[in-house]
Amino acid sequence: MIHRFKPLTFLFLALTLAGPAPADEVFAPVAATDVAVADHLFVHRPVVVFADSPDDPAFQRQMALLARGAADLAERDVIVVIDTDPSNPTELRHTLRPRGFALILMDKDWKPTLRKPLPWDAREITRAIDKMPLARAEALEQHPSGR
Repeated sequence: MIHRFKPLTFLFLALTLAGPAPADEVFAPVAATDVAVADHLFVHRPVVVFADSPDDPAFQRQMALLARGAADLAERDVIVVIDTDPSNPTELRHTLRPRGFALILMDKDWKPTLRKPLPWDAREITRAIDKMPLARAEALEQHPSGR
């Protein structure tokens, strides 16, 4: 019997079987159904990835790009939230109203700051985060000599 793995399943298996990763490089996306905004408000900076199906090529590419940049995203307190089931709308889907694939970057106050209709590299995401007012304030608190 031949088993066919879907590319997203293969990605998660590859990341799991690759061996233990350093703590700052663990990539663990969270399903939108498991996210309570109140638990993450002013703690995590969400990157929300929407798609109409986990088989969407744009979704699979986005997840691979985010996995490659996991360490940089972790430094910026990013939580990756995924929602691939439009037939069962979550609170985030109601609030953000995506159409098909969408990458939405939010600040720690959970207000959307950037929307992209195509996959974006983690490097581009981290650059956008570094330009956000809350991220700049955090950087100045951590490194006051940068004033």
